[in-house]
Amino acid sequence: MEYRYGAHDFPISGVFEVEPKSCPGFIYRCSVPLGHIKMPPSEFQAFLENVASEYHGDTYHLISKNCNHFTDDIAQRLTGKGIPGWVNRLARVGAFCSCLLPESLQVTTVKQLPEYHHCTEEEGSGSMSSTTPHEPTESDDGDQDKHLLSPPVGSREVAFIREAQR
Repeated sequence: MEYRYGAHDFPISGVFEVEPKSCPGFIYRCSVPLGHIKMPPSEFQAFLENVASEYHGDTYHLISKNCNHFTDDIAQRLTGKGIPGWVNRLARVGAFCSCLLPESLQVTTVKQLPEYHHCTEEEGSGSMSSTTPHEPTESDDGDQDKHLLSPPVGSREVAFIREAQR
């Protein structure tokens, strides 16, 4: 599974899982290995559910708290190594020049396919994280007791990570 963070209008987790390299609405470009971990699946699930509580869909921001910030945070926590600097370079430049950005880039949600950095050999090969917004539906409410909602095998659907109860 691939784990991503995206925007929606609700104060619940914006973290979701999708089949690797196939997030609906986005084009996969390359992979960047960030390291390896040895963690039992149940421990990883608990870790991810805990982190998901820090990444609500309504707090997503293209410049200050985007999918690449999420990926960097997760990589740091799990491996002690962050994502390559070029991955989130545009957001850093945007934060530095925020007063010059058009109003459309200062909103929190992602409305269209993003531009992608072309991956080269020296930059490595690892997953560039991008997301698509998802609004919970009535059927999502019936899954309150579930934590990781796995899509059926072969499905291109996404499933949101439920926050761990505190």
